[in-house]
This record gives sequence, structure tokens and C-alpha cells, in this order.
Amino acid sequence: MASFSSISAPSSSTSTPSFNLPTKASPGTGSVSFPRARESQKSRARMVTVRAEAIDTTISPRVSALRPSKTMAITDQATALRQAGVPVIGLAAGEPDFDTPAVIAEAGMNAIRDGATRYTPNAGTLELRKAICKKLEEENGLSYTADQVLVSNGAKQCITQAVLAVCSPGDEVLIPAPYWVSYPEMARLAGATPVILPTSISDNFLLRPESLASVINENSRILILCSPSNPTGSVYPKELLEEIAAIVRKHPRLLVLSDEIYEHIIYQPAKHTSFASLPGMWERTLTVNGFSKAFAMTGWRLGYLAAPKHFVAACGKIQSQYTSGASSISQKAGLAALNLGFAGGEAVSTMVKAFQERRDYLVRSFRELPGVKISEPQGAFYLFIDFSSYYGSEVEGFGTIKDSESLCLFLLEKAQVALVPGDAFGDDKGVRISYAAAMSTLQTAMGKIKEAMALLKPPVAV
Repeated sequence: MASFSSISAPSSSTSTPSFNLPTKASPGTGSVSFPRARESQKSRARMVTVRAEAIDTTISPRVSALRPSKTMAITDQATALRQAGVPVIGLAAGEPDFDTPAVIAEAGMNAIRDGATRYTPNAGTLELRKAICKKLEEENGLSYTADQVLVSNGAKQCITQAVLAVCSPGDEVLIPAPYWVSYPEMARLAGATPVILPTSISDNFLLRPESLASVINENSRILILCSPSNPTGSVYPKELLEEIAAIVRKHPRLLVLSDEIYEHIIYQPAKHTSFASLPGMWERTLTVNGFSKAFAMTGWRLGYLAAPKHFVAACGKIQSQYTSGASSISQKAGLAALNLGFAGGEAVSTMVKAFQERRDYLVRSFRELPGVKISEPQGAFYLFIDFSSYYGSEVEGFGTIKDSESLCLFLLEKAQVALVPGDAFGDDKGVRISYAAAMSTLQTAMGKIKEAMALLKPPVAV
């Protein structure tokens, strides 16, 4: 059976001419000879011998240990298949299908017209950092000053730098599963060890405090919380966060990285609580947020970290040597986004309303499939559906559905719908479906999925 890494788009009928150079080895030299261009019509053909040297192609073990992002790989494969004429529906990417709100886009264009195209301070423009402080105060109940905020090229960079800044080899990063695919790899890149804390669909994929307490030791350095969650859409209620905070408080070395990138994409009655707003948690919390999801600004690459000054300064050091500051144009656009009003105003609420309608449609539709388990998401734009009752099914012409990857390969082949297998998120029972797509696209995809799933029969009693 093929794997996602082996899938390729059909070749184009128009091929690119290839040029095959002779590679004749010179006797006794271990060298390779190449024809040399004629210098003049009278010159004789000559051969230039290039001695073959042994080149060390070793890659750093730390980098070799990293796993490629499966969500990016599947999205790229779906794109390649579409470009080759295969009508694949991609529901893998975590990217809003809406355009960036016009007022934000116009601010970016104005930045270009007005010449705001030069380097900014490494930490971000002062006006944007002050606007972020105001947002955090008004919307999250968090008090920061401009020197406690670092603007970066996306929230992913913020998280990576935070982990690099505070973790040392031998440290442990505590990660509830299902998790965003990049968290464990960020820990490994820092030389730390990811410690995975499984959660249950019966608990809406929320971390149990006793599970956390059972794994904390002297090496525990960071607990990563993502609420609303990618990939499950779960939202941590304040009461549960308070129980987690009570455990964290007992361990002076343990920090919390609170990934709040989906903060505004939340469905009533769920409410967002910033972990740093809880008593005693401000001093040990690194809060990450950004503009990609709520404001449909994925391509603008803009995120930010808010934390005590010494943590922000450490992250700033890394950023100054890696990328320097974020795009000046994107920062002007980000400022316009924050000026849309509380929680993004009408522009964001309109998108959230559409996301909720799509969620409701997919939840109803998947509940019609036998053997499927669903935890209804309270935020973000993902469903994480348990299809494990179908594992073990035999499909004529395909083979056995053994796990989440083989199920997604089956759906890609039979339904031409691209989804992300749950093993990428640390839970092989499930499959992630992004509903950041038009309702008509979701309806078409759902019809195709139902037709394909009708070929299977759950071999396991549910």
C-alpha cells in the first residue's frame, strides 16, 4: 500500500527536454570526465577532468530527528493533483477560505504606497506593540508593556523561539494529544523531549488534571496548551484551567505556553480564557497569538508573543539572529486588524458565523455514518473524528484499512478528498477535517465521503 509520501501527481504530457552528460571515468583516477564547450572553431575538443572528492553530506542529528509536517505534505500533494487535472477537494489545510478583510488589505497597500517598506525594530513597531497591549488588556484582562511583546513572522515562529529560549537538552515539554503537529518537533529542535499526554474523546479531548500531575518531574519545563484546539476544536473552560493552574503552581520550574491563535473563532456558549489571567500564572505564562486565523491573514505571516520581559528578551535575541523583525507592510495591516473593534468586530463575527454553520452541517452529516464518534468542536474550524471502528475493514482493489493513514489514502483514492490522518496529531483513532471551505465544497466532499464509506463495514462493534 502506498503512503502519503509516495503519492505523486500524474506527469504532464509535455515533457521538459533533458540533457544527458557523458560520465566516463578516467582509468585509475576515480574521476569523472565532462565534455568542455568548444572555445573556437579551430580549437580541438578537450576534456576537463574533475576529481571526485568525498563530500560529507551528514545532516545534524537534531534536524534529522525532525518529522516533516504531514498537514503541509498532504496539502501540497492535493494541490499538485489538482494542477494535474485530478478534482481533489482539499480539507487538510488550516487556512480560512475568506479573503483578508478589505480594510486590512488596504492598510497593507497604503504601507507600500507611503514607503513603509523598510526594516522595523526587531521586536516590531512600537505602535503595533502598544496596540497589542491594548488588545490584551481589553479582551483578555492581561497587562503588558510594549517591551513585554515580541512581534514575529507568524505565531509558529513565536512558539519555536519560546521553546528554544527556555528549554535545554534533557528538559521535557508536556503536550496533550491530539496536538498540533509542530509542537513535538519544536521540542526536539530545542534538544528537549516531548512528553505526550493522551486525552479522550469522552472528555472532549481536554487534559485531565490528574494526568498532568502524574507526569511532572524535575525535568518538566513547559506545558503547552492550545485553546481553542487544533486539531479538535476543544475549548478549555475556566474551571478546568484553574485546576491545571493549581497543579502548575506547585512546580516552580514549570512554565506554560498558551497558544491562543484561534481565540476569536469560538462558538457560544463556549468562552475563551487566557491562561495568564489566572491567579499566579502571569509570571510563568508565555502567551502566543496572531492574525492568521481570525483575520484571514495566513499569508501576511504575523504573530506575537506576550510574556515577562526576560522571556521576551531571550526570544528577541533568537529572532534578531534568525529573521529580524516581521514585514513592515504586514505590521501596518496588523494594526488595522486590531482597530476593527473588540474581537475583530463585524468582519470576524461574520466569518465565525459561517464557520459555525459549516461545523453544524458536518457534525449532522458525520453522525449519520455508523460507527463514527464525534466530539462537537467549540472553536477553531476543525473536526477530529474517530473512525477507528472501521480499522480492519478489507476493501476490494485497495487493501486493508489498518489505521488513520490508510483510511485517508482510501478517501483520497476513492472520494478524491484530502484529509489529515490522526497519527500526525498523536491520536491514530481520528482524522482531522478542516471546514475552512465553502459550504458547497463541504457538501460535495461529504457526498463523496459517504459514497466511499459505504464500501466499508465497521468490523468492530461500537
